This record gives sequence, structure tokens and C-alpha cells, in this order.
Amino acid sequence: MKRLASILALGCVVAFVAAQTAETRTLTGYISDSKCGAMHMDNGIGCVKKCIEDGYRPVLVDANKKVWEIENPYAVQDYYSDNVKLVAKVNPSGKSIYIDTITKTGGKLGGMKDGAFM
Repeated sequence: MKRLASILALGCVVAFVAAQTAETRTLTGYISDSKCGAMHMDNGIGCVKKCIEDGYRPVLVDANKKVWEIENPYAVQDYYSDNVKLVAKVNPSGKSIYIDTITKTGGKLGGMKDGAFM
């Protein structure tokens, strides 16, 4: 009986770990900051760079305006305010990503111009 209970417990642990495994997905969007997220309007490029310099973390805003925390922010240090396509592991919570590869797709924040801060 103890052996059966041990096998069932091990099976439950394995199933739980498998359910918590990160899913790899391709996402598109732009790199923003954790202060403003998807709320940038015209001239938001300067704001993104300033907020990150002031200590806010870079985030990805996807095509659906969902804001993703970036677990490895050094991966986007050359992409602040750029439109990007990336391959990332999505955290099981669905709130953060770990970027494997990233490429620019052209344009800045959906076509915004650089300029004054928000």
C-alpha cells in the first residue's frame, strides 16, 4: 500500500512540474518601460529611454496591448522603443517572458516620433 501511495505521489509531482514548464512562443510588439507600459502617445520614445534610465524596467507591449515583464532585460538594451519580433519562453503565470532571440521589425513605437517626454 505504501508503495502505491509513493508511486501516486511521484506521479502527481511529475504532472505538476510538467504543467509549470514554460512555453516557447513568438511575439511581436514594441519595447516600452514598466512605468508607462502601453500608455505611450506621440513622442513616447524619449519617455521610454528616460524611464529606463530612471530605474524602471523594460517591458514588451504585444500586438494586443498586453504588457509582458522581461525576465532578462539586458536582452533588449539595444531595442528601447523599437518594434520587435521575438522568440521567448512564456512564464506559466502568463505575466513574464524570457527572451531567446529578438529582431527589429522596423519603426518606432508604432510609428511615433522622437521628441519631448510625456
